[in-house]
Amino acid sequence: MSTVTPSEQATVETDQTYFRCFAGCDGKHSIYDVIYTCPQCGSLLEVYHEREPLRRLNPYKWQQLLDSRASTTTWPYGSGVWAMREWVVPSLRNENVVSMCEGNTNLFWAERLGRQLGVPDLWIKLCGNSHTGSFKDLGMTVLVSVVKQMMGMPGNPVKAVACASTGDTSAALAAYAAYAGIPAIIFLPAGKVSTAQLIQPVSNGAHVLALDTDFDGCMKVVKEVTKDQSIYLANSMNSLRIEGQKTVGIEIVKQFDWEVPDWIIIPVGNLGNISALHKGFKLMMDLGIINTMPRLVAAQAAKADPFYQSYKNGFSDKIAVTAGETLANAIRIGDPVSYHKAVKAVQETDGVVEQATEAELAEAAAEADRTGMYCCPHTGVALAVLKKLVKSGQIKKNQRTIVISTAHGLKFTDFKVRYHESKLDDMVSQHANPPTYLPNDADAVKEEIAKRLGI
Repeated sequence: MSTVTPSEQATVETDQTYFRCFAGCDGKHSIYDVIYTCPQCGSLLEVYHEREPLRRLNPYKWQQLLDSRASTTTWPYGSGVWAMREWVVPSLRNENVVSMCEGNTNLFWAERLGRQLGVPDLWIKLCGNSHTGSFKDLGMTVLVSVVKQMMGMPGNPVKAVACASTGDTSAALAAYAAYAGIPAIIFLPAGKVSTAQLIQPVSNGAHVLALDTDFDGCMKVVKEVTKDQSIYLANSMNSLRIEGQKTVGIEIVKQFDWEVPDWIIIPVGNLGNISALHKGFKLMMDLGIINTMPRLVAAQAAKADPFYQSYKNGFSDKIAVTAGETLANAIRIGDPVSYHKAVKAVQETDGVVEQATEAELAEAAAEADRTGMYCCPHTGVALAVLKKLVKSGQIKKNQRTIVISTAHGLKFTDFKVRYHESKLDDMVSQHANPPTYLPNDADAVKEEIAKRLGI
């Protein structure tokens, strides 16, 4: 039986991976051009990989190759993203890869929680176990690496990178840009991100600008600022981000020995993440590595649910809303950029869009925490939606279900503290577990333990 070594790769020429219009207009654009939308129609671009060069390896050889690279020390294949370099940016030179060993995050078998919810084959993809604590690292390693290679090209105008963010994107951009030595400019909605999220880009030396607006307002500003080609746009409307984020789905399949799960539930805001999941699965389908798609579920907070509203009307119109205050601040987005890509993802996977109230997301996160997890509020949104789909009978007991946990719970300590102190607005914490303060007295301690344990 022939084998493939970790350093071996399929031959893929530079011009066989390029930007093209997602809406179908003619034209190819280099991924090293400063371009974000189609010059003809204004639609988003996508990074497209010609399939025939990739078919030079058969499905089994691709599986062997990717399995052989996982967590190795051969640069840059130890990264969960760059282990798939031929499927991401094959023309990137090794010296320009900006990686902090992102990806390779574990699938947590939520055995106890799954039994409680009636879905014993429940797994949580812990994307928060990454360098900056969120799945945004997966996209940012790609974008910043491409920018690094761009900046070494004669005549390239790029001098800095910039993004609008509700927290996690800014942390990832700031860290990867700092590692590469590239200036980063961050636009945050003032007072609407957690302290832990705010301090990350500050600590990494980014130029942090807190604007008196929401995310959608920040997005308008960054799009205006990046019209000057010297500042490169790093939000998910930039298709390079999607190339890194699509590896989550591929990694999940690889972790199940190349078997496809029945359902994947992911919290969504700007909709780049569910678009990326679909893109990864579509590539594996085209290469014959898998022969079925999982059903994708987009989970939204009820106070910021434009995609859910559009889903309810059969996607006949794109709906935009003014996003309200929500505990899930990273998905507090009223006018999602990747709408059309996400519609395709839902429709082509027979997917579902559902939403969760503030009380539902908080209780779902707390319930999961009591089984050993430590969920961010966005994972709480996905878990609350899971509960609804199980209750309605859409997700069956025997179906393998994956929930994408997008960020580490430690980024949202304020949310956790307020929950357990029963200080969240308009709700009663059902699983509150505040500390009990006692005198320094063994008898008092024994009495409290006996009361708690019923002994």
